[in-house]
Amino acid sequence: MSQEDNVRASRAEQAQSGAESGGPRNNRQREDVALPSLGFWGTLRFIWTQLTSMRTALMLLLLLAVAAVPGSLFPQRPAGPEIVNQYLEDHPVQGEWLDRFQMFDVYSSVWFSAIYILLFVSLIGCVFPRAIKHARDLRSAPPRTPRRLSRLPEYGRVVLEPAGPSPADAVAEAARILKKRGYRTDIRQEADGASVGAERGYVREIGNLLFHISLIGVLAFMAVGGLLSYSGQKIIVEGEGFANTLVAYDSFTPGSAFSEDQLAPFSMTLDGFEAEFDRESETHYGQPLDFTAHMTVQDGTGGEPRQEELKVNHPFDIGGTRVYLVGNGYAPEVTVRDGNGDIAFQGPVVAQVQDQLYTSLMVIKAPDAQPDQLGFVGFFLPTAYTGEDGVAVSVDPELYSPELNLNSYSGDLGLDGGEPQNVYVLNTEELTELNNRNLESGGITLKPGESYDLPQGKGSISFDGVQRYVGLDIHYDPGKWGVGFFSVLALVSLVVSLFVRRRRAWVRSATGPEGSTMVEYGLLARGEDFGLREENVSLRRAFEKAWPVVAPETEAENSATTTSSTASTPQNRPE
Repeated sequence: MSQEDNVRASRAEQAQSGAESGGPRNNRQREDVALPSLGFWGTLRFIWTQLTSMRTALMLLLLLAVAAVPGSLFPQRPAGPEIVNQYLEDHPVQGEWLDRFQMFDVYSSVWFSAIYILLFVSLIGCVFPRAIKHARDLRSAPPRTPRRLSRLPEYGRVVLEPAGPSPADAVAEAARILKKRGYRTDIRQEADGASVGAERGYVREIGNLLFHISLIGVLAFMAVGGLLSYSGQKIIVEGEGFANTLVAYDSFTPGSAFSEDQLAPFSMTLDGFEAEFDRESETHYGQPLDFTAHMTVQDGTGGEPRQEELKVNHPFDIGGTRVYLVGNGYAPEVTVRDGNGDIAFQGPVVAQVQDQLYTSLMVIKAPDAQPDQLGFVGFFLPTAYTGEDGVAVSVDPELYSPELNLNSYSGDLGLDGGEPQNVYVLNTEELTELNNRNLESGGITLKPGESYDLPQGKGSISFDGVQRYVGLDIHYDPGKWGVGFFSVLALVSLVVSLFVRRRRAWVRSATGPEGSTMVEYGLLARGEDFGLREENVSLRRAFEKAWPVVAPETEAENSATTTSSTASTPQNRPE
């Protein structure tokens, strides 16, 4: 019988014995083994382990970025509630479902906050155990010296002259050289000599930990800013002032935990405004070059008033609040008299700039006019020019020939119902049109100092002069400094963790032939390190400089440079 037949017969006997005993042995083992149960606390530990893993933290970070996308696709209530209301009116079905999923309050929604908090907890649970472990590693000794240094990726050996240092002195000197090169060292006594273990590059892990701690800091201070910050917008006309109170803002966006007590007491007044336009370039003639707002500001009620210059991208701080210049324009001064000859409105009217030539939209509302309320809508032209078609346009942003072009209306302006209205919009559907260029009465055209009597004895309007105004963005964010600090720290830590290399080195000395001292050393990198060969060469040069070397020996001698005239013998690493 051949060997193959013997194997087949043996397998048949094993199968028959297994059938007689009631089935294969492994099946009986499966029936007898009791699977362990995690239990309640085991389940909690498993969930915590999964949550605090780096893979989960990265997934949550990516998920947070994806969750922020709807905030840029749909209007948000904190930024503009009127825009959200208009969207709901235009898309009743879609808007209702989006509102249910908090798509108009993304950054304060339950699901966005849940991702944010989970990411925060995951980073803390991932970083701090690593930090504790790294602190222990810093206090521990470098790894033990390998028995055969020649097996390391980088290896070298030098033989010292008989009159040179003893093995113990050579190891002590090697430890000093390694310390000078930034290694942590530990000298060990061995049976046939001495050795030193060294390690450096712990800053790499410190940088890695600081990077993740910086992410935690950024998230924490962003949360502080989201809770306590506020921003508001205010338009100030020349000569007018502003006090930092809630009712004084034109629009206001508070943080989630904002309190009116956080408003720092300060005030400011617009003394004057200067605009500089290009008057030399043919291709950019009339384009703005610089804007300067001259402000008088005062901290609190008893502070000393001081002068400040406000420019674009050059804000100033007052009371811990930063003030930005975000816009400017013209505010024509008008006087509106009603049908009884009484003044129904008087003062500057902020005109919305429409183009680079400062063609500005004007809306005037006089709800106190009698017997009918009056409204005006039209344009203010800084430098008016009327073409052949009879249409007036502005040809320059400066006040060379200012002019008002208005249409007038009478009736109920809808302000008595208590519903808020946009001051820059006049709803003319329920009003009676008094003036229009297509009507017999024509439109209203006024130069400074002129007035116009409305048809049907409804009243009059006069153009008294022009003032400048500025648009200010007033922003307070107590978390911005923390975000800035930890962002810079994260960048520096990332550079450190990317460019610092973790290396280990060992040096062993023993008594060689004829009483000489033989020193061998080896290098090992923790991860990829393309500079390990250069470190080998630099370390050998330091040894040769410190000791009287008879024969320096190292791996791949042809790629190293010796500094003495003694003979060198390359060593082949055993396989």
